[in-house]
Amino acid sequence: MTLRNLRIGFLFNHDCTHQVSHTAPIVSELVRLGQDVTVITSSIEQEAHARRTIGACSDRIKYVRIDISRLSKAINVVARAVVPFRRIANLRENVDLFAGFDALVVPETTSALLKSHFRLDTRLIYFPHGAGDRSIGFRDVTRFFDLVLLPGTKTRDRMLEKRLIRHGHHAVVGYPKFDTVDMATRRRFFDNDRPTVLYNPHFDPVLSSWWDMGMEVLEWFAGQDKYNLIFAPHVMLFRRKMHISVEHRRMRLRRLIPPHLRNLPHIRIDTGSPYSVDMSYTLAADIYLGDASSQIYEWICQPRPCILLNSHGARWQGNPNYAHWNMGQVIDRVADLPHALAVAQEQQRVYAQRQEAAFQATFHTQPPETAAQRAAREIVYFLSQDKSPAA
Repeated sequence: MTLRNLRIGFLFNHDCTHQVSHTAPIVSELVRLGQDVTVITSSIEQEAHARRTIGACSDRIKYVRIDISRLSKAINVVARAVVPFRRIANLRENVDLFAGFDALVVPETTSALLKSHFRLDTRLIYFPHGAGDRSIGFRDVTRFFDLVLLPGTKTRDRMLEKRLIRHGHHAVVGYPKFDTVDMATRRRFFDNDRPTVLYNPHFDPVLSSWWDMGMEVLEWFAGQDKYNLIFAPHVMLFRRKMHISVEHRRMRLRRLIPPHLRNLPHIRIDTGSPYSVDMSYTLAADIYLGDASSQIYEWICQPRPCILLNSHGARWQGNPNYAHWNMGQVIDRVADLPHALAVAQEQQRVYAQRQEAAFQATFHTQPPETAAQRAAREIVYFLSQDKSPAA
């Protein structure tokens, strides 16, 4: 197979757009290397986000939008409350399309079903959407991918320890999402000079602080006048009313936010706008308040105070699934939040060095080459070799 004959598909198959920026920047770099690239999306929103991210060379890329059958759509009305049925159906019903590519690049692991259940021979290239510590990011399903591209040595070393990746079938390239962000831009979301706190809970029914602490957090911020609050949870939290964690065997129903919390001048509630996924909030705020989201690693691109909410009584010390909790104060009750906020800047002297070390381990940087350029080069190199597909 010659380089000129490579046909590479980038698949975005999700309910939201938050995964797009993790791999879309690689597209333009592959085009510059003379490769034939097709972007495959499952929604209008994903395609629009991909076009914005890819930019000037979009006219040299083919865009395809996949869909599912009427029967599958009918089943999805009921099944989506329990499983990501539409995503799985999109994979199953479009195998023939995927088979026309030399490789398919994906930012999530559901696509491994193409190998494990749907008998696709096309090479699968996986780039994780995020660089967090949750155990779900280090599962056996990773072994189904032919090539795994990684943001840094932290993720690589943990995957190697668990034997999820093997020599010649992985590469550390950096974090392409950073290539799309102007780190010097800091948007202003409030008409005052109070410190701004970003509350960024995850959606997991066990790990997220939203379920047992979230409303109390919002009420506390509503009743004080020292801080601004941006409430920008993981975009999936308010995408569904019911959340089920297969990993932790827990199901919970999401509560609505009361109207009296929605129109306060010092609180901004955003349950899924582009600002939630393009780092606008992480660059604008002064203090991070969270739990299990990998967004904390984007936060420490500029080391600042972090406060972590331990809502589920985790024994987190020494646990790699909670490595990010070493980068800030960990509190077990909302009653401890006022003090944690008051000493946050002072405590940052303790945590700044940890954050800087964590950032270096999590994200590979090697100027002047970008992460997207390194990823494109590794993809072309891998596909030009005579390597057997993953088992």
